Amino acid sequence: MHKSIGQINERIRDGSAHVVTAEEMPRIVDELGEEGALREVDVVTTGTFGAMCSSGAFLNFGHSEPPIRMERIWLNDVEAYGGLAAVDTYIGATQQSETLDERYGGAHVIEDLVSGKSVELRASSRGTDCYPRRTITTELLLENLNQAIMCNPRNAYQRYNAATNTTDRLLHTYMGTLLPNTGNITYSGAGLLNPLTNDPHLRLIGSGVPIFLCGAKGMVVGEGTQHSPGGGFGTLMVTGNLKEMSPEYLRAATMTGYGVTLYVGIGVPLPVLDLDVVRATAVRDEDIPVDLLDYGVPSRARPKVRSVTYAELRSGSVEINGEQVRTSSLSSFRRARQVAAELKNWIGKGKMELALPTRPIDATKKVHPMHETTSGPRVLDIMDRQVVSVSEGEEIQTAAQKLLKGETNHLPVIGRDGRLAGIITTFDISKAVANPGKASTVGDIMKKKVVTTTTDEAVDVAVRKLEQNNISALPVLDADRHVIGMLTAINLGKLFGGRWLK
Repeated sequence: MHKSIGQINERIRDGSAHVVTAEEMPRIVDELGEEGALREVDVVTTGTFGAMCSSGAFLNFGHSEPPIRMERIWLNDVEAYGGLAAVDTYIGATQQSETLDERYGGAHVIEDLVSGKSVELRASSRGTDCYPRRTITTELLLENLNQAIMCNPRNAYQRYNAATNTTDRLLHTYMGTLLPNTGNITYSGAGLLNPLTNDPHLRLIGSGVPIFLCGAKGMVVGEGTQHSPGGGFGTLMVTGNLKEMSPEYLRAATMTGYGVTLYVGIGVPLPVLDLDVVRATAVRDEDIPVDLLDYGVPSRARPKVRSVTYAELRSGSVEINGEQVRTSSLSSFRRARQVAAELKNWIGKGKMELALPTRPIDATKKVHPMHETTSGPRVLDIMDRQVVSVSEGEEIQTAAQKLLKGETNHLPVIGRDGRLAGIITTFDISKAVANPGKASTVGDIMKKKVVTTTTDEAVDVAVRKLEQNNISALPVLDADRHVIGMLTAINLGKLFGGRWLK
């Protein structure tokens, strides 16, 4: 049996179409079988609601009197792109306010406009013969704009990796706050409701397909940026009229310590044409694999802790090394359900008909990393190879004499096995001297918890360690924890022009 898109749209028009959500479809297939589900169901609606950073809107303000060619543009102190025509701009969701930093950004501007709030437009120009005005400041409502078109380069990820943190410090990431020592797991996505999960081969989703976008009727433009369905990470570029959207399905947010993002509600209706569609839309959370990655490793290729499923993630806990670790979702499954239900309602009432892609999206493509013509500096490039060190059993006075030579303010402490055992600084020695009798050897005053680096670590990562721990030196270790160098503020000062010496 096969149904055509024309037959399904005819049923939508006459009100006889049977529409179900992707959450309902597995049960229907269980009850009726695949053939029965194909006869019974005409449309499956999907939905997701989560943080989609690669989002924004094109705005047209209309011409002022006298006219201005806007070169620098701010909306509520959030800079928007000025490289378009005279009074056009693009406001990106993640752009942060110049006065409120991560507390307010482009996503908030978009939400404010959709919510009916006024937004201050401020712009400047060098002035030209045809656009003589140099500055303008005015208050605008969404209704005052000629066009307000949401155009999101990368939305509706097919799935997301889950995140945990094996380091001993708190991490602030785009996957939320990650507790130290594998204290929690975060994940995102709507699992069995997710649009691309229900069409993994992209037979039904492509350019020109109508969608639900933030409460308005939108459209798929084509593949999204970083589209990588060959690895299970397909994305969509989508567009819709901002003036028709609802703040119920569009929310600004701030990921603490990371930045601004925009929560977007997207739903795609899928026509049930044949058995392949039935099988794809009967997917369950148990069928959707997710890699749990260690975000404590600041690398593009983060190590995998283990594989899990959306069912495990949504259960509330996942086992790691024999312990149950709590999970939490960064997206809203409840709101994703609302998206799928609202889209189901639209189609049931004949408010939206379906279409097949006017241009298909490649379902095999895999994204590749950035092509870098030059690599950034590594610790090996700038570290001190001549290391002054002390042993645990040495007298404090001996360590003080080494520091007094002025060659270093930090002494790595070497244990009996030749490996790093701790570190002492000029401050540690000063305290010991000021309190005589309380300690006699280096082992008595050394810090045993030492932040270290390796020769192949990027300098930017090492700098981050210094900033986060408020320290000015890192011992450089080999694979066996032998000290083979030191990275200090002086090394960084030579590389970065002195700012690390302040």
